[in-house]
Amino acid sequence: MIEAKVTLVKDMTFTGKATSGHTLSMDADEASGGHNAGFRPMELLLVGFGGCSGMDVISILRKKRQQVSGLKINVKGEKTEDYPKIYKEVHIEYIVKGKGVEKEAVERAIKLSLEKYCSVGATLAKAGTITHSYKIVEE
Repeated sequence: MIEAKVTLVKDMTFTGKATSGHTLSMDADEASGGHNAGFRPMELLLVGFGGCSGMDVISILRKKRQQVSGLKINVKGEKTEDYPKIYKEVHIEYIVKGKGVEKEAVERAIKLSLEKYCSVGATLAKAGTITHSYKIVEE
């Protein structure tokens, strides 16, 4: 079981601590009574999605013996206008850097992550549409 504990620090600033023992700060912007002292909770969903899928993709590419020297992931989300303002569209872009990295290997790794392994992506997909793209940068 995974657990998270969230504690009010002051105003709209909270700290979150998870089962792993790591902590992070969350806050609202000034217009919402915060001080911009941490992530917004909805930002964390996108960061979590990028991390979840990135871990899948790099693991799969390494198993396929691809010479990957870097992986950058950009995630953009568009929320609905009405409350609770959930993500209706999310786009994830993978930028794979390496030597002789095969297009087919990258496509397969992304497909496996998005369709089978990444639980954060699967959760977001239940609420909206996920699209993806990728680039391979040759060293």
